[in-house]
Amino acid sequence: MVVGDFPIEVDTMVVGAGPGGYVAAIRAAQLGQKVTIVEKGTLGGVCLNVGCIPSKALIQAGHLTEYAHGNEELGIKSENVTVDFSKVQEWKGKVVNKLTSGVEGLLKGNKVDIVKGEVYFVDKNTAKVMDEKNSQTYTFNNCIIATGSTPIEIPGFKFSERVLDSTGALNLNEIPEKMVVIGGGYIGTELGTAYANFGTEVTILEGTKDILGGFEKQMTQTVKKRLKKKGVKIITEAMANGAEETSDGVKVSYEAKGKEETIEADYVLVTVGRRPNTEEIGLEQVGIDKDDKGRIKIDKQCRTSVDNIYAIGDIVEGMPLAHKASYEGKVAAEAISGEKSEVDYIGMPAVVFSDPELATVGYSEKDAKDAGYKVKASKFPFAANGRALSLNNSDGFMKLITREEDGLVIGAQIAGPNASDMIAELGLAIEAGMTAEDIALTVHAHPTLGEITMEAAEVALGTPVHMMK
Repeated sequence: MVVGDFPIEVDTMVVGAGPGGYVAAIRAAQLGQKVTIVEKGTLGGVCLNVGCIPSKALIQAGHLTEYAHGNEELGIKSENVTVDFSKVQEWKGKVVNKLTSGVEGLLKGNKVDIVKGEVYFVDKNTAKVMDEKNSQTYTFNNCIIATGSTPIEIPGFKFSERVLDSTGALNLNEIPEKMVVIGGGYIGTELGTAYANFGTEVTILEGTKDILGGFEKQMTQTVKKRLKKKGVKIITEAMANGAEETSDGVKVSYEAKGKEETIEADYVLVTVGRRPNTEEIGLEQVGIDKDDKGRIKIDKQCRTSVDNIYAIGDIVEGMPLAHKASYEGKVAAEAISGEKSEVDYIGMPAVVFSDPELATVGYSEKDAKDAGYKVKASKFPFAANGRALSLNNSDGFMKLITREEDGLVIGAQIAGPNASDMIAELGLAIEAGMTAEDIALTVHAHPTLGEITMEAAEVALGTPVHMMK
């Protein structure tokens, strides 16, 4: 018998089991669809296996290492801090395995059929799923494509044992003495910070005028201040030319300020962006439209140019955020079920797990003005917050963006400890159409970092208590 002669029929096929795909599959199943999800790698995709989760685990281990050295200002000093990096990696692996096995349990619990293999589209209702041995044909009424993205490889820096992408950097079996990071975006900054906390001498080469492009200069300044304290060297407007591997390391050549320079390190980490995984899956067979960056074009329901095929996550326009992919996955699954769900990105947060953390949601002051709003920007510093001072972690600020005529909250930016958690309240405020007065009237527990949100709202109202007007 030839495997694949008889097509398997499903209501909805989901291609990719990352944070977009598996969430879409579960929501579609909850809405009564018969769902098959196809994944060529490990359930959870990049995020759970070699992205969001393991990087945050490594960042946390780096923070604990930094804390273990003590703080002379607080009268705490430790001379003999050691790190068993194999144990760190073992622990990180346990965190990842727990979550990926949890995803499998959730999919099976929602009666989603899990298939291993690669997908190639034959037409708008048919795809072949192939593994190393077999090819099976599937027919579907609807399909959600969630194939994610892959690190970009640049000329002169072919990925190898010493030239790493983010996956390689997360899986090192040693703490490097020296590391060069090419690209000062969120991935490079996060991983560079983590290794700096472990004691690695880190140099960041960034091609533009500043690291963490897309965030306001005042926010990035707080991060650069901390990086400098950790001994991290940041070289901006630097063009990386090539890497020459040696017997025990790598020599990186770059150009900055009109001069050719070289720097030696144990490893070089290349984090200059990611490209969408939209090639070689048969999209041209179906006639699905893409933009000049290879991303699939979608409407407000995540529907592609082919009406029964949807696309979500890194393969569509927007920042490559796991929570964005999950959100789009729910919208697509609901649209397939006939609901009127549409994407609305105004409350979409973006977070960098730097030191201190950065977070933003809604409009920045500049973007709001460019959009034609008359706005008020109200700042409150972490240095005026009791909890931040008691944590000895008071660098940074919150900025609240409100509409002048009615105080409506339309944006917020945070640079400071726990910014990643604090931004959720501001996202809720934007989604719920709350004003600065609504936030100011909400009693926040004392002493907490959350009080900063209330204080920033009071600044917007012109009645700040814990800072002078």
